[in-house]
Amino acid sequence: MLPGLLHAATHEFKLDNGMRIIVQEDHRSPVVVSQVWYRAGSIDEVNGKTGVAHVLEHMMFKGTKEIKPGQFSRIIAAAGGRENAFTGRDYTAYFQQLEKSQLPLSIRLEADRMHNLVLTEEEFAKEIKVVMEERRWRTEDKAQTQVYEQFNAAVYNAHPYGRPIVGWMNDLEHMTAADAREWYKHWYTPNNALLVVVGDVDPQEVYRQAKKHFGTIKPRPVAERKPQAEPEQKGERRIVVKAQAELPYILMGFRAPALNDPATDWEPYALELLAGVLDGNASARLNQELVRDSQTAIEVGAGYSMLSRGRQSLFMLEGTPSQGKTVADLEAALLQQVEKIKSSGVTAEELQRVKAQVIAADVYKRDSMFYQAMEIGQLETMGYSWKILDDYQARLEAVTPEQVQEVARKYLVRDVLTVATLDPQPIEPKTNKPQVNPHAR
Repeated sequence: MLPGLLHAATHEFKLDNGMRIIVQEDHRSPVVVSQVWYRAGSIDEVNGKTGVAHVLEHMMFKGTKEIKPGQFSRIIAAAGGRENAFTGRDYTAYFQQLEKSQLPLSIRLEADRMHNLVLTEEEFAKEIKVVMEERRWRTEDKAQTQVYEQFNAAVYNAHPYGRPIVGWMNDLEHMTAADAREWYKHWYTPNNALLVVVGDVDPQEVYRQAKKHFGTIKPRPVAERKPQAEPEQKGERRIVVKAQAELPYILMGFRAPALNDPATDWEPYALELLAGVLDGNASARLNQELVRDSQTAIEVGAGYSMLSRGRQSLFMLEGTPSQGKTVADLEAALLQQVEKIKSSGVTAEELQRVKAQVIAADVYKRDSMFYQAMEIGQLETMGYSWKILDDYQARLEAVTPEQVQEVARKYLVRDVLTVATLDPQPIEPKTNKPQVNPHAR
């Protein structure tokens, strides 16, 4: 879903070394959220080194010339703040949330690890084991995640979105500290970074602090990224994943466009509302007709995301069949709901309810400073502008019932459909399950 509307003063700056700064004032409480975004995610990886973006994210907490391994987190905690990081397909981001007077500390620490990271063989050897355990815990021990991973690999034959963010296990097993250093040297430079600050701050003071700490870091050339487009899909694709699980599961995806030209594109907004018609709330069509009425499923869902640096997207359907029903039964029922919209459309009243729900949910999310910073960072690192948020509500309101029906007819067709099903296998007791979340720092 496209993030919501910005409602406060937003200021943009750029340092001489190319680093950009976006500051949004929010004076409701004496708190500040600071995030540093790098335009480097799994989309930028190459075969044989999948997962390196995420591995480097872990290594960023392992010390610099001034800060010992693990000390970064302790310093932030001692200042009363919280911090973490996350890696996505399109970006890697690091964040702190602090009392506003502590913002200079956050900026100083982030600037330090942007160019002074010490990546030792010893720390890498320990952390790569943590990452492999995280893969086991998050993917290999969870049947539906295995389905999702194999589903993506089937959807994207050429595009890097087909590779898992955490990396394939074989690549992790053979990854070296030199691979992580290469990634750091290649992408972690101020001219490939964005500082987003939201909170009870003076924008000019934020700029002064950023200039003081980040401004002295020399930029490095960033390789030009070649366009990567997935070849045309010319027929339905199907895979079956056998994994230990209690219940079967089905995941379906239709190739659909992402937002490309925010000034003229209307189809992504119509697709987003179509997802809301099917699964926007407890009384939406899928839940009402497949869970409550026919009892074909115990849970169902639909989703679509219009934002993507790779300009690729999917319209997704998923569900778990009820006892006595099969994944084939559920697939047929899901497709029947799609065909009903193609043939009969949606009413103006139904669409208006969905629009109101989508906008209300987004307004609610904007109470969070962290969410406000997230939406700016995501848009900017994906190659959009945060300014498109200003038109979001109007673009949604402009979508007609006929346009929702049109995108269903145009994009929800079998020749661009990929279907993944989970064939549940008997669950065997595990004796080596991790005792704690391996991603915890």
